[in-house]
Amino acid sequence: MLFSHPEFDHHEHLSFFCDAETGLKSIIAIHNTSRGPALGGCRMYPYATDEEAVRDVLRLSRGMTYKSALANLDLGGGKSVIIGDSRKHKTEALLEAMGRHLESLGGHYIAAEDSGTSVSDLKIMGRQTRHVAGIASRPGFDGTPSNGDPSPVTAYGTFIGLKAAVKHRFGSSDLTGLKVAIQGVGNVGFRLARHLKQAGAELWVTDIHTDNLQRAVEELGATAVSSSDILTLPVDVVAPCAMGAVLNDHSIPALKASIVAGAANNLLDRPEHDEALKHRGVLYAPDFAINAGGIIDVFYERTGGSPDNVRAHVETIGDTLTEIFERSERTGLPTGTIANELAEERFKKHAAGAGLAPQRLTCTG
Repeated sequence: MLFSHPEFDHHEHLSFFCDAETGLKSIIAIHNTSRGPALGGCRMYPYATDEEAVRDVLRLSRGMTYKSALANLDLGGGKSVIIGDSRKHKTEALLEAMGRHLESLGGHYIAAEDSGTSVSDLKIMGRQTRHVAGIASRPGFDGTPSNGDPSPVTAYGTFIGLKAAVKHRFGSSDLTGLKVAIQGVGNVGFRLARHLKQAGAELWVTDIHTDNLQRAVEELGATAVSSSDILTLPVDVVAPCAMGAVLNDHSIPALKASIVAGAANNLLDRPEHDEALKHRGVLYAPDFAINAGGIIDVFYERTGGSPDNVRAHVETIGDTLTEIFERSERTGLPTGTIANELAEERFKKHAAGAGLAPQRLTCTG
């Protein structure tokens, strides 16, 4: 039964869409819309099984509820996945079919870019629906033109959060000589790597795509390593920026880094891995706190905020993480648990202000 699925967590909506003509197989999950319409990325990935795709979209959509609440945004949590290899199976007809799936939900869910999709893909979906975001050309938060791609802002927010973690653990936010291992150097991971390089860090990288890996080596002087070694290197920080569930029974005992701070969603394979990291003495920056830059950027695209608004809001990610780290130390609770509590506090404060009945949320990613 879907309702008894371990990741279901009282989702408001789950829909499946299959288009035989284009080969589209997609799933949209809406977790909670109490704060506003659900907004979250549309991911395209060659899931090995349908169960894997369902589990991923449920975990991701629930995480978006918490991400928006923790970032103080008037948005709900949702996510969508397309089952397929984005480098082989993506066509305009398939993307237009996905647009029709989005349109059928009447604006309760708004799609943005995610792994395997791009701004141009969202624009193609937009031929069939109004309910896409992150596609408007406007001045970027860093002064350069932006085409709507939230990746630069996600990377910057992750950089800000990583610096906050470094300051908390080592007493200084100076990154000169800091050793960082980055798992995944795609749109977000490469930009994070560039920020770190400019700040004086030393980089080790891996990626499933050879061209991404080569770019990081050639342009940033990073050292390429195998995917099997990246999480176990003797570095200061491990930054997972690819798929989730990489912090698990196998990887956590092998970690040599003092900090885990990366842009990937749902880094914990299971909730108890939060406590396992604390037990190992690893400072974990909860993913839905540190990677909120993209959703902040898309929010301001929708509301008309200025680049200065975007930058100022994104830089509060560091303050939020510092609050999480300090509260974790005071209470003895792991940082992921504290992040959940803080998100719930902000969610309930918003609900009370809006005259809504308070809800109990449960985030395990």
